[in-house]
Amino acid sequence: MIEKSSYPERGGKNVQEVVRNVTYSTDPADFFYMSQNVPCQKACPAYTNIPAYIRCLYEGRYGRSYEVNRIVNLFPGTLGRVCSRPCETMCRHGEPELGKPVNICHIKRAAADLKEPGHIYMEPLFAPLGKKVCIIGAGPAGLAAAHDLSTVGFETTVLEACDEPGGMLQYGIPEFRLPREILKDEIDAILRLGVTLKTGVRVGRDVAVEELLATHDAVLVAAGCYVSRNLEVPGEDFPRVYSGLEFVMDVNSGATPDLGRRVLVVGAGFTAFDCARLALRLGAEEVAICIRGTESELRVTGEEVLDTKREGVRIEALLASKRILASGGKLEGIEFVRTRLGERLPSGKRDRVTIDGSEFVLPADSVIVAVGQGAEPIPTAGRTDRRGVVLGDPETFRTSVPRLYVTGDFMAGPTTVIEAIAAGRKAAERIAEDLTGKRFREWAVKVEEAQITDRERSWDYLPQQEMPKVFPVEERVASRATEVELGFSEEQAHEESRRCYLCYLHYEIDISRCIYCRYCIDVAPRDCIKLVEEVVLNEDGAVAQLKETTNWGRVNAIVINNTRCIRCGECLRVCPVDCISVSKLELVQRMVQTGRG
Repeated sequence: MIEKSSYPERGGKNVQEVVRNVTYSTDPADFFYMSQNVPCQKACPAYTNIPAYIRCLYEGRYGRSYEVNRIVNLFPGTLGRVCSRPCETMCRHGEPELGKPVNICHIKRAAADLKEPGHIYMEPLFAPLGKKVCIIGAGPAGLAAAHDLSTVGFETTVLEACDEPGGMLQYGIPEFRLPREILKDEIDAILRLGVTLKTGVRVGRDVAVEELLATHDAVLVAAGCYVSRNLEVPGEDFPRVYSGLEFVMDVNSGATPDLGRRVLVVGAGFTAFDCARLALRLGAEEVAICIRGTESELRVTGEEVLDTKREGVRIEALLASKRILASGGKLEGIEFVRTRLGERLPSGKRDRVTIDGSEFVLPADSVIVAVGQGAEPIPTAGRTDRRGVVLGDPETFRTSVPRLYVTGDFMAGPTTVIEAIAAGRKAAERIAEDLTGKRFREWAVKVEEAQITDRERSWDYLPQQEMPKVFPVEERVASRATEVELGFSEEQAHEESRRCYLCYLHYEIDISRCIYCRYCIDVAPRDCIKLVEEVVLNEDGAVAQLKETTNWGRVNAIVINNTRCIRCGECLRVCPVDCISVSKLELVQRMVQTGRG
């Protein structure tokens, strides 16, 4: 296949037209290769094409970088602020001898910040199908499903119980982390596809699931998790004991609860940290987060922990709540018992063991309990769990009720924003295929020749760019709406993008032309080029293992191990017989144009 595209160079000028030879593969061996060699994309629940959007930003194509993100994650500006960043944990640049990972999430935000104000959203659209789908819940999962179903031709209606769409993005995340105009713009980009949004409609109160099934071809429940879990200790019903989620939602709705001077937050997730930082912004003087385990086990990012501490929040580790204390109707604090780490559990986490006789009290004027939440039951005839929440198959998203599906946090329990988006899109794909018998999108490995490697070896040593933030901290905690992170400048974004190893580049030695001179091995800065006596393939035909040898009499090939390669291009530059080639491999989702039959 020959693809032709036009794009401006960095700075938005000098439009270039590029003609490329491109092939698309659905061979399992190629999917396996991508899973092993582009670790950041594999770690992303939505499989965002991270090397591609970083490269686009480096080239100054900010709008295109934004769209590469938006193809699969739909909320680049939002996720650039609130994503849990599983990709950065797996970034090859963060491996022990290579330094710090690329600030992938900050680059995502930079693409959103730097794109043209009048950016035109690119949507491949199908004609109307004449089928209707109702989605319950306008959170990230529901909106993602609505987007995908609308683009392929379904008439889509979204019912939202709250006054505004966005779900947890709107009500469960503080403004100092996510400005609401950013979220609104990205939601509007979905609704403009013709999605009908009805707010203030609670399913089970205003309309029954059975009524929706009678007027729609399918119903998808993506109602999220809004029921807070309890500590299950005495005293939780005392005044000034708040549930974490309800606390954040109330503050986001404009409420200003009187917390007093000392606040204790119980919990170890993002909601607990949001509550603690909000408490400071509401006037609390002493705030502590109390966790059962250690800081190293926290589910939040290291940067979040550091920012929270900078603002003055203490973290009290290795303790378990025993009871909440009050006297004369006035809250006094929490009685805790010390814990220690026990044996490692099957999950990989360490058990927490209470230490007898270690009870003590931390004083508090208010307590915020942020230990998780669950889904609220929606009346239906389907099979439910012990709490009455309808159950869905994690692979097909189907319930025991025909044409009723579930997805997102409602099905899986509290997850992350990017996981919810990925689940919503997968559910939409399943519904579309069930209702039409056709597939509209498919994953494929896009293979393209890369003629040159312009990444310089010196870029490996570029320091990680730090996100500019509001300082001093007194200025940021003075208002609940002051965004703490200011975003990369254009220069910072460009500099950070140079750090990416571009793991979607594939280096390969043509064995038939190789003269075994070892120049490539000698110049490689990392142990990534191997003397091999056997290449072991898996059942899909993909390279699963390289059997190395130091005996030249047994060498059958010199092979580049792309899982170790840092794409510096030195091997290509020194090869005297030009037997090393470079290609670009991208895991992409593309529309299936034959989807209509």
